Amino acid sequence: MMKAIGYGLVALAGMTMATPGWACTLCSCSASTTGVSFGGYDPGASSPKDGSGTVSLSCTGLVSLAGTIDMAMSPGNSGNALARKMTQGAASLNYNLYTNSSRTTIWGTGSAGTSIVSATLTGLLSFSQTVPVYGRIPAGQWVQAGPYADSVIVTITY
Repeated sequence: MMKAIGYGLVALAGMTMATPGWACTLCSCSASTTGVSFGGYDPGASSPKDGSGTVSLSCTGLVSLAGTIDMAMSPGNSGNALARKMTQGAASLNYNLYTNSSRTTIWGTGSAGTSIVSATLTGLLSFSQTVPVYGRIPAGQWVQAGPYADSVIVTITY
């Protein structure tokens, strides 16, 4: 029996970037997050280790019913959204974040093979929505035991 050797956590931090007049007039929007927790990782497992988290949006003001809020994610400490890594000291564990539950579309900035997520505004004076974040650690990575983490910034543009 293989023993789980690592635990993974990706901390997501919200950041707001306003684009006046695009989707909201006199709006105030914010994002809050729950990190992606993978739990124990077993390098001998034949399947990848999946986890999930959320990004929650909240806006107040005169909201455009035809507008959108765009959500982008930074590449994390690796500097490359296509090859994100959680680290523990000098050791690293490959993982990634996805926009869909089948984990085929990497959530990034919308460039270099990544996608962003857009939420359609549906309120007149307020709007809120929670969007899932899907994570995956590929199978077969033989790394030292212990906690691994990365920090990713979520940027919303409205």
